[in-house]
Amino acid sequence: MTGLWAVSVFSTICMVGIIWFVQIVHYPLMSIVGPQESATYAALNQRGTTWVVGPLMLAEAGSTVALAWQSLPAQVFTPFWLGVVLLVAAWLATATLSVPQHGILAQGFSPLAHQWLVRTNWIRTVAWTLRGGLVLYTAWCCLVEQAISEACAASS
Repeated sequence: MTGLWAVSVFSTICMVGIIWFVQIVHYPLMSIVGPQESATYAALNQRGTTWVVGPLMLAEAGSTVALAWQSLPAQVFTPFWLGVVLLVAAWLATATLSVPQHGILAQGFSPLAHQWLVRTNWIRTVAWTLRGGLVLYTAWCCLVEQAISEACAASS
């Protein structure tokens, strides 16, 4: 189970860092790309970003599903499943709010689509940030409990 937690923590914390970069730097700067280059920029941005976040999102989702089938300590049951809800919220916001706006921007810059993208991205930013804290907490609790169990088994 330690390997699953490592994948979960790594992929989630990477997504937390990426989403904050996107929210604070990347999305706001999209508005200064010239109108003649905006469609090309948006299409290339979407393609390049998919190569970065796609594997991380899949690793995060896959490790979360795998961990859901594991026996988790009672004290992490609620935080773990709250983290799952936050992950689903981030994915839903991506699919229903962000991706459609990227599609519009790939046709040419739209101030309304850009503004909507920046504002609704806060949903993903908050969801992944809270999830990051919950994943760190649940992983820590599970690893501590595992260490205690192994120490008790070794001493008997």
